Amino acid sequence: MLRVRYWGVALLGAGVPAMATADVPDVAVDIPPLHSLVDRVMGDLGSPELVIQPGASPHGYSMRPSEASALERADVVFWVGEALAPWLGESIDSLAADADSVPLLDVEGTRTLDFRRGATFEAHDHGHAHEGHDHEHDHAHAHAHEGHDHAAHGHSHDGTDPHAWLDPANARVWLDAIAESLAKADPEHAETYQENARLGKAELDELIADLQARLEGTHDTRFIVFHDAYQYFEQRFDLSAAGAISLGDASDPSPARIDELRNTVTELGVDCVFSEPQFTPQLVDNVFGPTGVNTSIVIDPLGADLTPGESLYPRLLQQLAEGVADCASAT
Repeated sequence: MLRVRYWGVALLGAGVPAMATADVPDVAVDIPPLHSLVDRVMGDLGSPELVIQPGASPHGYSMRPSEASALERADVVFWVGEALAPWLGESIDSLAADADSVPLLDVEGTRTLDFRRGATFEAHDHGHAHEGHDHEHDHAHAHAHEGHDHAAHGHSHDGTDPHAWLDPANARVWLDAIAESLAKADPEHAETYQENARLGKAELDELIADLQARLEGTHDTRFIVFHDAYQYFEQRFDLSAAGAISLGDASDPSPARIDELRNTVTELGVDCVFSEPQFTPQLVDNVFGPTGVNTSIVIDPLGADLTPGESLYPRLLQQLAEGVADCASAT
């Protein structure tokens, strides 16, 4: 009887055809959350290779030789896009010029948000959303990194916030795009990829419902995040971030920004200031410890402490929800 893997669980028979003998494509993926989604779609056919290792920031990264080799071998490269990792577009151009490059931010139907400006946010003041790109879907699956202005790689803090994977509705869209690209590279297994994507979307629907239940009663909890990476999660689940220590590209905050945030903690009665495992917690403790605000909770947009694989993505979102719920319960 055929074995089919659900997210993190092996189960028997789910109607997926038996695997054929054709070679599956070599696949490279930029960050652990996307790697998890691709792994879900590939299932038992194969495993994608991860370019940016857990705990590393994609905003600036130097690839190891083994990671560069993964790009060189790749038939398909899935990545968020240059808005997250501007250096990676050039690496794909030079190391994986013949691969199918799939920047998922460009996939039709992806809901994107503009970067937020300023250190503090009004309650439920979210970045402007863009849904359903105008370009043709096939163009998103072509080498969409080509023709970008590589001189613009110094972050301007304008334009699209790239942390779109933290909206599970985007992950649903991307599962189909991943299956489509894999089926194009490997037509013999197209039905398997499509069925795995279908099952993955059903699992995401259950995950969204579970997260909504977990976050019930937290909508007025005010918190400050370490860097402005979470607005997709905030919007999806109606949460109230009060500000961010660092900009969306995790650049160092200015003294004026720190002063503004410290005043916000006092004036708005902020409940928590979250830290992140990729960055030293001393900044959070030193700046906000004297205010008495809770600084003990760590959240993470990338799953730094999670094992890469298909179970990472749902566990990542569960950890975010648990962090917010812990903040609410501690007040």
